[in-house]
Amino acid sequence: MDKYTTERIAKLHPSVRDEVTKIISKCNHELTGKAQVRVTEGLRTFKEQDALYTLGRTKPGKKVTNAKGGQSVHNYGLAVDICLIINGKEASWDTAKDWDNDQIADWYECVRIFASHGWIWGGNWKTFKDLSHFEKKGYSDWRVLKKHPIGKTGYIQL
Repeated sequence: MDKYTTERIAKLHPSVRDEVTKIISKCNHELTGKAQVRVTEGLRTFKEQDALYTLGRTKPGKKVTNAKGGQSVHNYGLAVDICLIINGKEASWDTAKDWDNDQIADWYECVRIFASHGWIWGGNWKTFKDLSHFEKKGYSDWRVLKKHPIGKTGYIQL
């Protein structure tokens, strides 16, 4: 697991850190070829979320989210976005490539592993598919999360 992934996992909600570490480790173990998983995004502040929301709306660029600050599971540290790092250098979001030649696209090996741990994949959403996104099942409604009190750790109490 690379340092960027480790740093991003450390900022996730304490209740999912160990689980995400295990999931990424299992993915990396299964991906026996050139690809390894990197967490590209974990916890995101409301301000960072609002900045992303402006893309393709009031700022140039492609729309990357339909969620304003407080409306993303990332804002509560209960979601991750990933990419595959190829040969330790190049980032890839290619969902079809099979770098380990086991007849299963590496991306879908990761989707299967996340699902086996009860995580929802943004690629299964009916609208605004987000192929790099995974969120903890049971915590995907920001309206409910927003009502949870903030604990001494600075995270919502689950």
